[in-house]
Amino acid sequence: MSLVTRNVLIALFITAALTGTVAYAVNYLNNARITELGAIEDQLSIDTLSLDTQFSLLEAAPCDTAASSTAFIGKLADLGTRLSYAESQLGIDNPQVIRLKQQYSLLEIRDYLITKQLAEACGTKPVTVLYFYSNAGDCADCDKAGYALSYLHDTYPSLRVYSFDYNLDLGALKTFIAINKVKNTLPAFVVNGKKSYGFTSLEELEKQFPKGALATTTSKL
Repeated sequence: MSLVTRNVLIALFITAALTGTVAYAVNYLNNARITELGAIEDQLSIDTLSLDTQFSLLEAAPCDTAASSTAFIGKLADLGTRLSYAESQLGIDNPQVIRLKQQYSLLEIRDYLITKQLAEACGTKPVTVLYFYSNAGDCADCDKAGYALSYLHDTYPSLRVYSFDYNLDLGALKTFIAINKVKNTLPAFVVNGKKSYGFTSLEELEKQFPKGALATTTSKL
């Protein structure tokens, strides 16, 4: 076998090995992503059923369910983080990601409604933030606003933050936006019923909260 032939065969072997490795890696990552999306979908289904049950319990003994509703917000935030990761990996136009975002948005709206009912029935004073964003490239400050809200939630775990894609094609969300009279000027915030638009800094965002609201919200610090 000539030196040229041997070198060609070695090159072919290396190319085939690299191609096979890349194909295996891509297939592995795709399977991992599918598994993660499946896990998110399963958890959304379980949590949706859990909230439906809480609504039923609320009719009979509202204040007895307040603690479980408060504990639920941490799980909701974790699901949101996992969904955001899946969106960044698969793209905002991925059909399965869109479907999961729709389910997640419905879950957020349900939790927000039960929180309001508990507040009225039990005299609680939760601090809630409705955050409306867009990832269609038309909101330069939405990422910074999202990071600021994540920081506030991490600092004050009982702060209830609900994030919504303003442009998501979901009838219930469009109705929710209309009821709250939120304009398409993003990022948009509704803090305990008070609307504000735009984001400049964490300090300015904190000023949107009612005086003393964060001070009375449990802090990790």
